[in-house]
Amino acid sequence: MKRTMLDGAIFLEIFPRLALALLAGIVLGLNRWLLHKAAGVRTHSLVAIAAALAILIIGDDVHDQAQAVSRVLQGLLTGLGFLGAGVIIREPSNQKINGLTTAASLWVCAIIGAAFGGGHFILGLSALGFIIFILLSGGSIEHIARKIVGNSKISESPTTPIEEINSK
Repeated sequence: MKRTMLDGAIFLEIFPRLALALLAGIVLGLNRWLLHKAAGVRTHSLVAIAAALAILIIGDDVHDQAQAVSRVLQGLLTGLGFLGAGVIIREPSNQKINGLTTAASLWVCAIIGAAFGGGHFILGLSALGFIIFILLSGGSIEHIARKIVGNSKISESPTTPIEEINSK
């Protein structure tokens, strides 16, 4: 038998899950918005709430069967790949790629939303803390590493595969 929102107990079960998913979307989206990135508060919040809703819906229908939840998560992650691809841009003038961090934050925002939707509050809040830490301090860490290693980014080759193909 399906439960309805008129049941006060179900409201108290669902509301904190969706509210925490919204909080995760706001926090991660605000970071991206403040840095003038393509996906901000609204996009991140919608992604997190949608992921939480998907987990809540499937959890109620299948009573937390691992395979069903796994399929929903796989669908979420696949769909998010397409959304993330929309924020990744290669600048034609210098072949620089922009938007990878925003795409990754959208992806992880969905996972955090799914965690909250599944009732994993400590897991979701812990992940949110670590993610906001790296979004806020990652640039400084990279800057320090660049000073220690030198000016070039050691993880990137001087030419991209596209440049190699075009030069042939």
